[in-house]
Amino acid sequence: MKHRFRYLLPALFVTLSAALTACNKSIEEEPPLFNPTASLQEIMISIIDPNADHVWNAVSTVITSEGIEEKSPQTDEEWAEVRQHAITLAEATNLLLITGRKVAHEGAETSTHPVELGAEHIEATIAKNRSAFIASAHLLHTAVYEAITAIDNKDPEDLLRAGENIQRACETCHARFWYPGETIPTFPRLEGE
Repeated sequence: MKHRFRYLLPALFVTLSAALTACNKSIEEEPPLFNPTASLQEIMISIIDPNADHVWNAVSTVITSEGIEEKSPQTDEEWAEVRQHAITLAEATNLLLITGRKVAHEGAETSTHPVELGAEHIEATIAKNRSAFIASAHLLHTAVYEAITAIDNKDPEDLLRAGENIQRACETCHARFWYPGETIPTFPRLEGE
């Protein structure tokens, strides 16, 4: 009986080792969950900017020589169209967070102003402050959902306020990751402000 256990224990050890090796190998070989193709820059240009513009422009005041014209969605169809753009914008914030996504493709210029960093510096800044980058994307998502609530309530004033929050979320992220350290001029408040 003692002889059987002497052979059984090594056989059990070899079997467990083989099973663990196979398990680890299958985990290592699992393909990545996402396959990011577009850069952050491309997502900004092709998804975020045009959809944000549509939300921002849904409510406006235009002053002409003929008077003041207030513009806002009037029909269910117009509100539905603005909502579609807002939903696309909200979901685009999730695209920003996919790991492995480049800021820009090689050779692409990210800087339109001297204060903006280049792509490699932006990527390094995001990598060092990943949690702040995630928080910025979530802040934008929250602001867009304020807009969606205003749209669902067909409330132009709340939509206008939500648009300002979207703008603030965008600028906060850009100021931290695209042009950190830029000095933004402050202007003295005018009497009565």
